[in-house]
Amino acid sequence: MYVNYKKLAESIQGTSVPKPASGTLSGHAAGEPFDKHVYAELKRQFPDNAYRQYEYLNDLYSRNPSVIGFRARQELFDSPTVLFLLSRGKNATDQWNIENPFDEKQNDTADILVAKNGFYEIIDIKTRNISKKAQPPNIISAFKLAQVCARMLDNQDYDRFAIHYFEVDWELEGDRLVCRHASSACLFKAQPSDLYINWAAAMQIQFHVRDLDQGFDGSMQDWAVVYLKHFVEQAKKRADDMIKKFVIPFEKYIA
Repeated sequence: MYVNYKKLAESIQGTSVPKPASGTLSGHAAGEPFDKHVYAELKRQFPDNAYRQYEYLNDLYSRNPSVIGFRARQELFDSPTVLFLLSRGKNATDQWNIENPFDEKQNDTADILVAKNGFYEIIDIKTRNISKKAQPPNIISAFKLAQVCARMLDNQDYDRFAIHYFEVDWELEGDRLVCRHASSACLFKAQPSDLYINWAAAMQIQFHVRDLDQGFDGSMQDWAVVYLKHFVEQAKKRADDMIKKFVIPFEKYIA
């Protein structure tokens, strides 16, 4: 891990960004200015190693101009799990060239990526208006995370990446959004069996970063196994509930 998240939080706390021109103080519109603000700070600290996800892919492919096409470009990643997390789809990767680079996508896994010496710190920025009560935000698809864990176990791929969440708690002051508190958490330090999966919200894991327990002290392999057990148990319960509610009452009409 290269980023000192305690120092990063200290450098962001007390700073501010302009209120969005749209006047919208929720969702992506409010979060984006702080996202770019944190990125600027990390770019200052790691000028050659901090990227937006799309920037990293554009840089990687630009540095390997003779590598063309989806399958060949997949080989540029040493880690199958990092490949799964960061790469774009087959058509987009096939069509990539210097004149047709990638643009940022809101559903990119990483808001910010610090890539150094073959290790990838995937950082997702979350923002929170502390003047209002709100349910915990969507963090990551529970199914996508299950796929990540499966790839980790299949490939013994445990020491090439980390996933961190960085939360900026802000409130409006005049025409500025002021950061009152900043905190971070590593996904793989959270107790996997305690992660809340909101099946009604596209199977999203949800939590406030500052409230996430960081007490898991097992290995990445242990984490992957415990999470998959949790995911499968929750999915089976969800499937049973769906059958009881939406299948059994109506089967008599089609027997």
